[in-house]
Amino acid sequence: MQVNNRPLKVGHTLTITGIPKTGDGRFESNILSGSDRAFHMSVRFRGTEGISTESEVVYNTFQAGSWGAEVRQGGFPFKHNELFKFTITLTREEFLVILSDGSEVHFPNRLGASEYKDFSFEKGVLIRSFEIN
Repeated sequence: MQVNNRPLKVGHTLTITGIPKTGDGRFESNILSGSDRAFHMSVRFRGTEGISTESEVVYNTFQAGSWGAEVRQGGFPFKHNELFKFTITLTREEFLVILSDGSEVHFPNRLGASEYKDFSFEKGVLIRSFEIN
Protein backbone atom coordinates (compact mmCIF):
# COMPACT_ATOMS: atom_id res chain seq x y z
CA MET A 1 0.00 0.00 0.00
CA GLN A 2 1.28 3.45 -0.88
CA VAL A 3 -0.03 6.80 0.39
CA ASN A 4 1.11 9.91 -1.49
CA ASN A 5 0.84 13.66 -1.01
CA ARG A 6 -0.23 13.55 2.66
CA PRO A 7 2.17 15.96 4.42
CA LEU A 8 3.67 14.93 7.73
CA LYS A 9 5.28 18.11 9.05
CA VAL A 10 7.41 18.86 12.10
CA GLY A 11 5.12 18.66 15.14
CA HIS A 12 2.61 16.37 13.43
CA THR A 13 1.87 12.81 14.53
CA LEU A 14 1.14 9.89 12.24
CA THR A 15 -1.07 7.17 13.75
CA ILE A 16 -1.18 3.78 12.09
CA THR A 17 -3.35 0.80 12.95
CA GLY A 18 -3.22 -2.53 11.20
CA ILE A 19 -3.08 -6.30 11.44
CA PRO A 20 -0.01 -8.44 10.69
CA LYS A 21 -1.00 -11.27 8.37
CA THR A 22 -0.67 -14.81 9.69
CA GLY A 23 2.16 -16.73 8.08
CA ASP A 24 4.15 -13.69 6.99
CA GLY A 25 7.52 -13.22 8.63
CA ARG A 26 7.58 -9.45 8.57
CA PHE A 27 6.07 -6.20 7.47
CA GLU A 28 7.53 -2.77 6.77
CA SER A 29 6.44 0.83 7.19
CA ASN A 30 8.32 3.57 5.37
CA ILE A 31 8.33 7.36 5.28
CA LEU A 32 9.65 8.28 1.87
CA SER A 33 11.57 11.17 0.34
CA GLY A 34 11.85 10.50 -3.38
CA SER A 35 13.77 7.24 -3.76
CA ASP A 36 15.10 7.51 -0.19
CA ARG A 37 13.48 6.07 2.92
CA ALA A 38 13.78 8.70 5.63
CA PHE A 39 12.26 6.25 8.12
CA HIS A 40 12.14 2.49 7.68
CA MET A 41 10.51 0.27 10.29
CA SER A 42 10.81 -3.50 9.78
CA VAL A 43 8.71 -5.65 12.12
CA ARG A 44 10.25 -9.13 12.11
CA PHE A 45 8.62 -12.17 13.65
CA ARG A 46 10.82 -14.86 15.21
CA GLY A 47 12.00 -17.77 13.16
CA THR A 48 10.19 -17.03 9.91
CA GLU A 49 11.80 -16.54 6.50
CA GLY A 50 15.21 -16.94 8.14
CA ILE A 51 14.98 -13.28 9.11
CA SER A 52 15.38 -13.34 12.84
CA THR A 53 15.95 -15.70 15.73
CA GLU A 54 13.98 -13.35 17.99
CA SER A 55 11.01 -11.11 17.25
CA GLU A 56 12.26 -7.56 16.84
CA VAL A 57 11.64 -4.18 15.27
CA VAL A 58 14.49 -2.76 13.21
CA TYR A 59 14.66 0.93 12.25
CA ASN A 60 16.86 2.39 9.52
CA THR A 61 17.29 4.95 6.72
CA PHE A 62 17.96 4.25 3.05
CA GLN A 63 19.72 7.24 1.49
CA ALA A 64 21.53 7.64 -1.85
CA GLY A 65 21.43 3.89 -2.49
CA SER A 66 22.78 2.79 0.90
CA TRP A 67 21.35 1.65 4.22
CA GLY A 68 22.40 3.46 7.38
CA ALA A 69 23.14 1.96 10.78
CA GLU A 70 20.28 -0.17 12.11
CA VAL A 71 18.61 0.71 15.39
CA ARG A 72 17.04 -2.08 17.45
CA GLN A 73 15.22 -0.90 20.55
CA GLY A 74 11.78 -0.75 22.09
CA GLY A 75 9.34 -3.56 22.69
CA PHE A 76 7.56 -5.97 20.41
CA PRO A 77 3.77 -5.58 20.85
CA PHE A 78 2.90 -7.23 17.51
CA LYS A 79 1.04 -10.52 17.08
CA HIS A 80 -0.18 -12.16 13.91
CA ASN A 81 -3.87 -11.50 13.21
CA GLU A 82 -4.19 -8.97 16.08
CA LEU A 83 -4.77 -5.24 15.72
CA PHE A 84 -1.79 -2.99 16.49
CA LYS A 85 -1.46 0.76 16.82
CA PHE A 86 1.63 2.95 16.87
CA THR A 87 2.41 6.63 16.42
CA ILE A 88 5.29 8.49 14.82
CA THR A 89 5.85 12.14 15.70
CA LEU A 90 8.21 14.14 13.48
CA THR A 91 10.60 16.65 15.01
CA ARG A 92 13.54 18.40 13.35
CA GLU A 93 15.90 15.98 15.10
CA GLU A 94 14.00 12.69 15.20
CA PHE A 95 11.06 10.42 14.60
CA LEU A 96 9.53 9.64 18.01
CA VAL A 97 7.85 6.25 17.78
CA ILE A 98 5.45 5.12 20.49
CA LEU A 99 4.41 1.48 20.26
CA SER A 100 1.20 0.10 21.76
CA ASP A 101 3.08 -1.36 24.74
CA GLY A 102 4.29 2.16 25.66
CA SER A 103 7.83 1.64 24.32
CA GLU A 104 9.42 4.80 22.95
CA VAL A 105 11.98 4.79 20.17
CA HIS A 106 13.91 7.93 19.30
CA PHE A 107 15.11 7.43 15.73
CA PRO A 108 17.17 10.27 14.19
CA ASN A 109 15.73 12.32 11.32
CA ARG A 110 18.82 11.56 9.25
CA LEU A 111 17.58 13.35 6.12
CA GLY A 112 16.75 16.43 8.18
CA ALA A 113 13.60 17.40 6.26
CA SER A 114 10.79 19.26 8.02
CA GLU A 115 8.12 17.59 5.87
CA TYR A 116 7.57 14.18 4.26
CA LYS A 117 4.63 13.44 1.96
CA ASP A 118 4.82 9.80 0.87
CA PHE A 119 4.45 6.55 2.81
CA SER A 120 4.50 2.85 2.02
CA PHE A 121 3.43 -0.31 3.83
CA GLU A 122 4.85 -3.53 2.46
CA LYS A 123 4.76 -7.26 2.87
CA GLY A 124 2.53 -8.98 5.44
CA VAL A 125 0.28 -6.25 6.82
CA LEU A 126 -3.27 -5.05 6.39
CA ILE A 127 -3.47 -1.33 7.21
CA ARG A 128 -6.78 -0.41 8.87
CA SER A 129 -6.21 3.32 9.42
CA PHE A 130 -3.69 6.02 8.58
CA GLU A 131 -4.11 9.44 10.19
CA ILE A 132 -1.98 12.57 10.46
CA ASN A 133 -2.73 15.14 13.20
